[in-house]
Amino acid sequence: MKKISLGAFLTVLVFLAPHSLDARFQVCKPSGKIKGKKPPPGKCVEDNDSFCCIPGKLYPTYKCSPPVSGTTKAILTLNSFEKGGDGGVPSKCDMKYHSDDIPVVALSTGWYNGGRRCLQNITISANGQSTHAMVVDERDSSTGCDEEHNYQPPFQNNIVDASKAVWKALGVPMNDWAELDIAWSDA
Repeated sequence: MKKISLGAFLTVLVFLAPHSLDARFQVCKPSGKIKGKKPPPGKCVEDNDSFCCIPGKLYPTYKCSPPVSGTTKAILTLNSFEKGGDGGVPSKCDMKYHSDDIPVVALSTGWYNGGRRCLQNITISANGQSTHAMVVDERDSSTGCDEEHNYQPPFQNNIVDASKAVWKALGVPMNDWAELDIAWSDA
């Protein structure tokens, strides 16, 4: 039996690390950083466990997302696309608000792909369940900490931000609606 050197083992480990199945470890290189600034009083929307930029903190920005495959790993987050919801403005794809009872999503900047997935369905799988949802918006991972983004930091580059209807369809108990590792694909 041939022995593998420590150097060869570490090389293989470094190569495999970016290909991890956990969505939190799928990476592309940051495209820049944004410095957090203090939001004006009452201007940061903190619905659905959102948080505000911290003054002086540097936040990485991304124009890319992990490569899309047959089943792309991602992190599911919760968003309200309704008027007055934490999305804040009409959806980027159709300039409309969408009911929380309709399965709709926003994708991180790289996956949003300049709007090429707008109004297309994706399939989301988790918890042994699958559902379809329509892409209606971008979860901006390239900018943030400003009025347009409710003074929230840039999103991670591996986010599928979903309406309540998606979480319900996946059978996730309401108390667990925060973050969930999922797989998604174009439908």
